[in-house]
Amino acid sequence: MMTKKFSKQHSSGRGHRELAVKVKTARGRKISSTRWLQRQLNDPYVKRAKAEGYRGRAAYKILEIDDKFKLFWPGAQVVDLGCAPGGWSQVAITRVNALGQILNQPSGRIIGIDCQNMEKLEGIEFLKLDFRESHAVEAIRSSVDRLVDAVISDMAPAATGHKKTDHLRILDLCELAGMFAFEVLKPNGSFVAKVLAGGAEGNLQRLLKQKFRTVANFKPAASRSDSSEKYVVATGFRG
Repeated sequence: MMTKKFSKQHSSGRGHRELAVKVKTARGRKISSTRWLQRQLNDPYVKRAKAEGYRGRAAYKILEIDDKFKLFWPGAQVVDLGCAPGGWSQVAITRVNALGQILNQPSGRIIGIDCQNMEKLEGIEFLKLDFRESHAVEAIRSSVDRLVDAVISDMAPAATGHKKTDHLRILDLCELAGMFAFEVLKPNGSFVAKVLAGGAEGNLQRLLKQKFRTVANFKPAASRSDSSEKYVVATGFRG
């Protein structure tokens, strides 16, 4: 059950009232699920994504990353790991001109990989694969007709609730994505992957610094403030 309450906010010196959605715990629903639903319903990025036609709030994370680090341009070829439901790919499709909508500019290409089904999205070549399986990398490589300009990954394993375990599991995915990127990136290419807490650490951080000219751990404004989520952004692949 959902109810609405008024919360007063101020903008440009003038107060206004905004409806906030409060969700009551229903029979059979966990308190944590109720909190998640309430947060979703009141999240400004969720509302903005719906209004602007993005498949999720994550689109604003890659928008901000690209604005800062310049990953995409018309004609670029991108591999999107963990692409479902498609928010990151939507941004990449537009910015690499995958649909040829920017006149007199080359058309790029987006190859998306996920172990889940994804609703069809024009401009992406979707492969349903579990990236962790041994045959997946070869399947992706066979779909890439040349070295790519960027490998982006928003992959994350299902949370266990144990912070140390979740951290290690997401770092493992980041390392797998990084090793794949080393194989398919062209010189000066870029790599982005989700990490947690302090960002890429230890051997991974050292390896990325060897392979790329610049490496940064970045938290987009669209990442929730109470989340430990960050992204490692590596640019200038040495080849």
